Amino acid sequence: MAIYEKTIEKQVEELSTSKDYLAVAISLAQEFATTAVERDKAGGTPKYERDRIRDSGLLHLIIPKQYGGIGESWILAMKIAREFAKVDASIAHVYSYHHLGLTIPHIFGSPAQKERFYVETVKRNWFWCNALNPLDRRTILVPDGENFRLHGKKSFCSGSKDSDMMPVTAVYPETSELIALAIPSQREGITIHDDWDNMGQRQTDSGSVSFDRVRIFPEEIFGGRSSANEPFKTFRACLTQLNFTNIYLGIAAGAYDAAREYTRAFTRPWLNSGVESAADDPYILQHYGDMWVDLQAATCLTDKAGELLQATWELGSSMPAEQRGECAVAIATAKVAATKVGLEITSRIFEAMGARATAGQYGFDRYWRNLRTFTLHDPVAYKVRAIGDWALNGKYPDPSFYS
Repeated sequence: MAIYEKTIEKQVEELSTSKDYLAVAISLAQEFATTAVERDKAGGTPKYERDRIRDSGLLHLIIPKQYGGIGESWILAMKIAREFAKVDASIAHVYSYHHLGLTIPHIFGSPAQKERFYVETVKRNWFWCNALNPLDRRTILVPDGENFRLHGKKSFCSGSKDSDMMPVTAVYPETSELIALAIPSQREGITIHDDWDNMGQRQTDSGSVSFDRVRIFPEEIFGGRSSANEPFKTFRACLTQLNFTNIYLGIAAGAYDAAREYTRAFTRPWLNSGVESAADDPYILQHYGDMWVDLQAATCLTDKAGELLQATWELGSSMPAEQRGECAVAIATAKVAATKVGLEITSRIFEAMGARATAGQYGFDRYWRNLRTFTLHDPVAYKVRAIGDWALNGKYPDPSFYS
């Protein structure tokens, strides 16, 4: 019996004793694949799928065991996001942002804050979203007696609908400092707008959120830019960038797998090919050979970056600037490769599959739409420039704070 057919209680019990969490994720991905095309067309919130993830226990994956979590590595967390991305990039997006949200108290908060948010996430099975977007500085945090009030608006707030916790950045007017905080998504004064209508990542709910005199308590506020010169305080950028890379890679791998199945089942050889099966068409074989080589290269770079990221993460506050820099270069290299390879594969599959594969019933175009939408998060050209500065001049990429 498939894992998703078992009772929630049985599944959670198995998760507590089994270490094959990747198998759990693959089973969920197989379930999500059956409705991926229809949900992509419909847009909106993948409520059922998010609840399936809640029920699986995988929201606790990277939470250390001393706080009640599973205590697994970033390597596994990102491989799970990659597996989800093969069938549904939106699910991969909101799932991976949950883990990135959890890092806010860990990286920027006090030990007490770190413990509190980890423990409460396990206890209440919170699903975190993302409303950081430090480039959007329209949110203001102002004192209100012993507490604070949050005003303004944020764009690109991925996974905000159906979330339980929302990390936000806000400007503190007295110092112009950018502050990070985490608050319940349903707190009074928060309005999550239904205004995400983009060509890709249609079920990420990456629209805007408004804040109208939202009460903020001191224990919900974390450190600001004053500590940004510490390598560990800037490490969330590395986590974010490699997370993106794994999703890009997953989309490309999913497109490749889907195209291969279609080609073997339905594609006809070209009339001048001299063969009777598409599986023997020399030009179709050329396409799949090229795509395979490119995909393997991007996979190796991504896996290598993941190993370095995990080793660097484990150093915590003792992280040397040089190792943080080496990690950033490895991640940037993998991200550039995954972006280029992914955009190539998600377009080239149609040359291998043929004209009939463009029919709307298959939804093969979603791979390119999702990847093209997501890869515009930040310009890959700047990543290439940073890599060039390191390759030629030995200069590590400038650490960023939140993004």
